[in-house]
Amino acid sequence: MPSVPLHVVTGAFGYSGKYIARRLLERDVRVATLTNSPSRPHEFGDRVRVVPLQFTDEDALTTSLASVSVLYNTYWVRFDHSLFNHEAAVAGTLALFRAARRASVGRIVHVSITNPSLTSPLPYFSGKARIEEALVASGVPHSILRPAVLFGAEDILINNIAWALRTFPVFGVFGGGRYRLRPIHVDDLAALAVAEGERKESVVLDAVGPETFTYRELVDTIARAIDRRRPVMSVPRWLGHLVGKIIGAWHRDVFITREEIAGLMAGLLDSQGPATGQTRLSEWAATQKATLGLRYASELRRRRERSAPYSPAGSRSSASIDA
Repeated sequence: MPSVPLHVVTGAFGYSGKYIARRLLERDVRVATLTNSPSRPHEFGDRVRVVPLQFTDEDALTTSLASVSVLYNTYWVRFDHSLFNHEAAVAGTLALFRAARRASVGRIVHVSITNPSLTSPLPYFSGKARIEEALVASGVPHSILRPAVLFGAEDILINNIAWALRTFPVFGVFGGGRYRLRPIHVDDLAALAVAEGERKESVVLDAVGPETFTYRELVDTIARAIDRRRPVMSVPRWLGHLVGKIIGAWHRDVFITREEIAGLMAGLLDSQGPATGQTRLSEWAATQKATLGLRYASELRRRRERSAPYSPAGSRSSASIDA
């Protein structure tokens, strides 16, 4: 009798990785995770085998990927910080891919970003492009998924837009706010990732939902969903970044970076590709009226407190320590 396939997810106790692991557990496969947070509370009990993610020890990394049918890679960082940075994230991911090749992993499903470019001045997008290039060159069969913006219960971006709408009497958008975004629900991304794990050929797909918004439209959609309509005013990017720094200092977090503002305003979170997700953000947000944006969601708190649960953004346990 053939053995049950082993599928490995990076970060199964975090955000998108958790949804991928959930989907995999519904199938006839074994599931393991490579994680930097092995002590984080999670929902899986003993159904997911836990292995520390060891980027600096490629022999151990290779051993951890032995006999793996599919590797789902969600690992990345939002911005450069004293605790982490894009260059280290690139180096770690390249080590993971080298280990996967040495271990003869059958397939890699990699989560990237819309519009990556080797020549981008933004390290998020150039770093993702370097990783994609290395994966293609590795010769391992793969699917590269390019989401723009994820939304879901544990989301930070959409939650914190709602939080700002609940907290302040006006909402500022960078410039005219007419740059576009194509959000996808995190479980739709997970369903796509698991389906791509079954594919044989190598592909690149934009992972995007059925709705496209200008940034102004996105803010208005969230405001209507939570019944917090606010005047929306255009602000120069320097002023928007300054306000973001003040909010970040208030919550001991990074609210938004110059690079994120630049990528947003350049339209890099948009796609002209067909929808690969079905959930409409406008409808989802309306179902989250009671909790969406009720409390601030801190990126740094989640990374510092790796023994704390990765809770839905609106829950009390997700609030920053001084909010």
